Amino acid sequence: MVAATRPEPAGDDLIELLFFAYRDFVGDPDRILADYGFGRAHHRVLHFVDRYPGLTIAELLDILRITKQSLNRVLKDLIGQGYVVQQPGTSDRRQRLLSCTESGAALAADLTRVQARRLARALASPDAGASPEDFLMAMIEPEDRQAIRRLMARRTVRPARGGEGA
Repeated sequence: MVAATRPEPAGDDLIELLFFAYRDFVGDPDRILADYGFGRAHHRVLHFVDRYPGLTIAELLDILRITKQSLNRVLKDLIGQGYVVQQPGTSDRRQRLLSCTESGAALAADLTRVQARRLARALASPDAGASPEDFLMAMIEPEDRQAIRRLMARRTVRPARGGEGA
């Protein structure tokens, strides 16, 4: 058995911190979306439809890289509850052009606001510019940072498998 040693490749810390930063970055809007019975897929659709009114279904599928079935389920919810509208294309009536309603735009703005606030706090942190790791740590809830540092200090370094260094 290989003993846990430091230092380790910087990429490991970045990857792990990115997971934690992402968790908290999407956690803020997740709490708002839960009140509407929506999830992260709804958030992503609202985000892009709000910023690009008239987006086609094909364009949205390309942006999100999800299945048509997944998108249809989410759009059914958003259209059914009055957050998104679809209209036929002007040159091709088979196209469906998506736009947010006033309530959809307001919800998208609320979701963006909480994420922008988290980014602004992280960027304003005195240590955020020192390294990518410091910025990602600043994205994490302050009360969770010490526990994450302790957890990461326990991580074992795995020996290389084949290929590089073998």
